Amino acid sequence: MTHIKFNHSPLPKTFGGFVEDILNGGLNKYVKDDFLTNDYFTTHPPVNIVETPEAFLLDVVAPGFSKEDFKISADDKAITISAEKKTEAKNETDKQVRREFNFKSFKRSFTISELVDAGKINAKYDNGILKVTLGKKENKQDTPKEIVVE
Repeated sequence: MTHIKFNHSPLPKTFGGFVEDILNGGLNKYVKDDFLTNDYFTTHPPVNIVETPEAFLLDVVAPGFSKEDFKISADDKAITISAEKKTEAKNETDKQVRREFNFKSFKRSFTISELVDAGKINAKYDNGILKVTLGKKENKQDTPKEIVVE
């Protein structure tokens, strides 16, 4: 009979060793919190893009920011959306027991279509979502020309 060992870790710790690990900040060895350890969301906020006949609509999920934290710039080829949260002053007499609020800066750029009119771009921040509207240029149909055959 062959003995197969799946877990190559040493013998389990005693209960006292387990409690000591937790008290010394080693809880993350035992519990994985993907929400807190996933850095992608804080550096690249999710974006939904919808095209309507009149405009392109960008919805950027960015909770915890204020409208003054955002900077939006556009040129003929791209639009760049960035935000930076100013750190708040800490009271030195208070002891922080746990801190999960962590606002990082982000910057995202999107290539824009030649249909977008730079003069028709506007943005609104409401309930943690930055809504950017990229208005389209008016579609001017050239009137058909009649060509005379000679």
